[in-house]
Amino acid sequence: MPDSVAPDPRSPDRRDDDPTVDRLPRGRHGLSREEVVRSQRERIIHGMAGAMAVDGYVGTSVTAILKRAGVSRQTFYEQFTSKEECFAATYAWAVEIVLAQTTRAAEAGGPGADPGDRVDRMLESYLGGLASKPQFARVLLIETYAAGPTALQARIALQRRFVEVLGGILGATTPEDLFRCEVLVGAISSLVTARLATGDTDGVLALQEPLSRLLRREAAAFGAG
Repeated sequence: MPDSVAPDPRSPDRRDDDPTVDRLPRGRHGLSREEVVRSQRERIIHGMAGAMAVDGYVGTSVTAILKRAGVSRQTFYEQFTSKEECFAATYAWAVEIVLAQTTRAAEAGGPGADPGDRVDRMLESYLGGLASKPQFARVLLIETYAAGPTALQARIALQRRFVEVLGGILGATTPEDLFRCEVLVGAISSLVTARLATGDTDGVLALQEPLSRLLRREAAAFGAG
């Protein structure tokens, strides 16, 4: 790929562990200031995700982020006031990658689509997205526990969003139904997190079939199957 062409940051072919992604071309490049800032921000975000995959949130320094991102300290602080703010941006990026794709997959076919098929599409998108972007998956499911109460609240809010999506698919209408959805989402999150923590992305993908069977049985129990 030519140096002047930046890969799509949301492409499944993009390597999260490549510290050279999105580097600006040397010399005169003709990019606008906005394009330069956006490129720098994306590189910093990927740099932080990559650094945390090795050393965790606590062990990741701004210096480590700069090394992976290939930007100066001045550039970092032009974008972010602190490591905490950088983490928040990295988390928001990870949410956009996973939640947006998963929600679109779940909504494909419209409200009249078969609930079981919608569950399968949702799981395939969710698990596949996490497995293809393991560093950002760790941001979502693991590093938030170390990044402080604000990050943890963001994780809880994301999990509630998944409860709403699943409840909509399964036709949850009562408090008991919604609680069951909460239990299911919590169990899925725990299973995925355990595999991500050991780097077992194949194990994440292998959850597709058993979780699909489980959620299809729940769909029938909710009267939506």
